[in-house]
Parts: sequence; structure tokens; C-alpha cells
Amino acid sequence: MKLLFDQNLSPVLIEELQDVFPGSAHTEALGLARANDSSIWEYARENGFTIVSKDADFPERGVLLGSPPKVVWIRRGNCTTAEIAGILRRSAAEIEAAAKDDGVRYVVLI
Repeated sequence: MKLLFDQNLSPVLIEELQDVFPGSAHTEALGLARANDSSIWEYARENGFTIVSKDADFPERGVLLGSPPKVVWIRRGNCTTAEIAGILRRSAAEIEAAAKDDGVRYVVLI
């Protein structure tokens, strides 16, 4: 499963999580650093990504538009990139299961 990391998350996560989520990307590397949420959503949908963000707009969009793409919403205040990587690593099975479940639009990780 490929993750697309939103602007509010560090590009370092790509390298940190490559063994668990190969093929993942960051919006910055894809020329989407200044893109609006609609553009990021459409890119993820067209290219088979699950969006990872700290932004509540993406889960809300999932409720309104359905999926794909799926969304991983990280609901954690200020924290380090290492903490975010740990959260995603520990939740890999949950994220994979959600990706396969048509009834799930987003996953909340705290």
C-alpha cells in the first residue's frame, strides 16, 4: 500500500517507512506542495495512494465523496517525525485492513 503524505508531515517519513509502505510519496516531491486539498485528493485517487494528514479536511472529504482514496488522519498535536513514524508503523495492519474494507473511508490514529 502506498501512502501520500500531506504538506503538514515531514518528507523524511518516506524513507523512515519505506520497508512498511513501499512506493509512498510526499506531496512536495510530486509538485503538490502548494496544491489545494481537491488536487491532492484527485492525485491520490488516480494514482492509488492513501492520504496521510493531520488535517481534518481529508476525513471530512472522505465522508462527503466516499473513497478511494482512503485517509489516515493523525490526530496528534505537536510531535516529532519519529513519533509519527512509530504511530504509522504500529498501525500498519490497521491501515492495511482499512484499505481493503469498502465500508471504511478513513482511519484515525492518535
